[in-house]
Amino acid sequence: MAAAGVVRRLSEILRPLNFLVPFTYNSSCNIRYISGLSIQHFHRVQATLASSVTKPLLSVPDLPCRCPLSIFNRVTPLLPHILLQPVRTLTYYSLRKGKRKSVRSVVKRFLRLHCGLWLRRKAGYKKKLWKKSVAQKRRLREQVFCNKTQSKLLDKMTTSFWKRRNWYVDDPFQKYHDRTNLRL
Repeated sequence: MAAAGVVRRLSEILRPLNFLVPFTYNSSCNIRYISGLSIQHFHRVQATLASSVTKPLLSVPDLPCRCPLSIFNRVTPLLPHILLQPVRTLTYYSLRKGKRKSVRSVVKRFLRLHCGLWLRRKAGYKKKLWKKSVAQKRRLREQVFCNKTQSKLLDKMTTSFWKRRNWYVDDPFQKYHDRTNLRL
């Protein structure tokens, strides 16, 4: 039961790679796979190349048609790590009110100026500070602007609530909210 669930989940991960199958796999030859998880329960499992991610045990006697080993077969154990894509956890319709929701990590990490620009910290400003010099730490603490593509993406990931103008007492970014002498 559990093995079937694992195979089903892994086949969903590999589904985007179905277009590679005709180029890397000759359908006339059967390739045998043995999973590290299924050795205890099952003897040998015959599967197509894109149906599960398992450790290939490929040798010349196993291949009846003597088809050559492809790069895809060698990389198969590494595929779950390669196929992990970054995810925008954007909710288009919430369950309670059916409204669009903002991505919380965007609201925490970025600041939107009223002119539409987004501010962020430099990458790695909290990492391995013990090995960085004082000047490097100071440079990493600086705020930098996101580019146009990033700003558009961040606008899509937040609702209009975060795009409205706010007035704060002693706002250090007050002079940056309005762009002057710049074409839009």
